[in-house]
Amino acid sequence: MSVTNYAEGVRTERRGQVIEITLDRPKANAIDPGISQRLGEIFSEYRDDPSLRVAIVTAAGRFFSGGWDLKSAAPDQDFGRGGFAGLTEMFNLRKPVIAAVNGIAAGGGFELALACDLIVAAESAEFMLPEVKIGLIPDGGGVLRLPKRLPRAIATELLMTGRRMSAPEADRHGLLNRCVPLADLMPAARALADDLVASAPLAVMAVKAVLQATEALTVEDGYKLLTSGALPDYQRMRDSEDYWEGPKAFQERRPPVWKGR
Repeated sequence: MSVTNYAEGVRTERRGQVIEITLDRPKANAIDPGISQRLGEIFSEYRDDPSLRVAIVTAAGRFFSGGWDLKSAAPDQDFGRGGFAGLTEMFNLRKPVIAAVNGIAAGGGFELALACDLIVAAESAEFMLPEVKIGLIPDGGGVLRLPKRLPRAIATELLMTGRRMSAPEADRHGLLNRCVPLADLMPAARALADDLVASAPLAVMAVKAVLQATEALTVEDGYKLLTSGALPDYQRMRDSEDYWEGPKAFQERRPPVWKGR
């Protein structure tokens, strides 16, 4: 059973342990201060709700998001919790977020997708960071995240020229987890979410924590960090009942029952 809520250009729907967040602000799903603040509230609620395991972010219409609403731009904008779009600076979100990109993801829309852990895109989707064309840089995370997700030469070209990148090209460069026909977008995103829900919750959070903490480290230094006790989510997983539940379920030839503790 699912429950749908709509407010301020954003719809949310709960599907079991998954929350689906849909931008619905015709015609480009541009993000103004109110939308950004509402998204921050939603992502905070997701972060703090133990009954939710995965979030999917998508949009209605032909745009995923045209990014920041330039009509509302002003100095010292208050983006709300989590920074722009509620997610780009929410560094304490320990659960996974999937972007289901249905159409054009431009500027801040692309930055929102990049802030997600996994990206599923329609074959017709396009990605671009056009900020240099108006004298800016994509400082909502794009200039920082894109070189970590794409080959540096490709990322530099996109950042310096603002050109569009098709979903098939993004897929070839390894940016996407799935590239599917538009009709299959949400089924593919939901199937990926279900795979995450089937995994041990503390292990999924530990993976995210380790990836974030070791991204700039050598493998040797990464091992040192793992064994230092300085990664709470990793230690919590190792000290949990779930740590033993998986091997026990395997031996007993039954599905594991995860308790998240």
